[in-house]
Amino acid sequence: MKSTGKMFEVIEEEPIYRGFFSLSRIRFRHALFRGGWSEPLDRELFHRGKSVAVMPYDPVADRVVLIEQFRVGAMQVSGDPWLLEIVAGAVEEGESPEDVAHREAREEAGCEIHELIRIAEFFPTPGGCSEKITLYCGIVDSHGLGGIHGLGEEHEDILASVVSFDQAIDWLDQGRIEAAIPIIGLQWLALNRGRLRAVRE
Repeated sequence: MKSTGKMFEVIEEEPIYRGFFSLSRIRFRHALFRGGWSEPLDRELFHRGKSVAVMPYDPVADRVVLIEQFRVGAMQVSGDPWLLEIVAGAVEEGESPEDVAHREAREEAGCEIHELIRIAEFFPTPGGCSEKITLYCGIVDSHGLGGIHGLGEEHEDILASVVSFDQAIDWLDQGRIEAAIPIIGLQWLALNRGRLRAVRE
């Protein structure tokens, strides 16, 4: 197969586990920068598919909506596995990234997005996971937002909080926000906040 002019070959792919997520063992080889091919390599690949994340921002009040929930990935490596994050969810069959952004904002934070601004599309952990995330800034009216949200059938227990932009950046500087996606979203917002506020005055 070709990827941006470079070559790779999947020799074998073996499903290892299928549950909430799935895992495969893949044997492959790829072209080398110095020429020729690598030896066959064996790697485990965690399948996650495409996901969407949204940084809900109220440019009039200069406030962001952050959510907090228990994360099993942080359970054994962090003193506090309840992480401060932003709205996010997987793209289901037949959905567009924009559909997911609006759905997840309602389900996880109880907010309606008035405008979506695409920030970036990226792989958060490409060394072993296939997930690719589309990140948006979602323009919202933060008045009356907050509280506990999430879908009972998905066992979600999500606390949504509305905080000032300055407070969110303080938490970022203090290391209280440890997940990569809200860090990227807040850093983008720090660079673009003035423009977003100016066009809505």
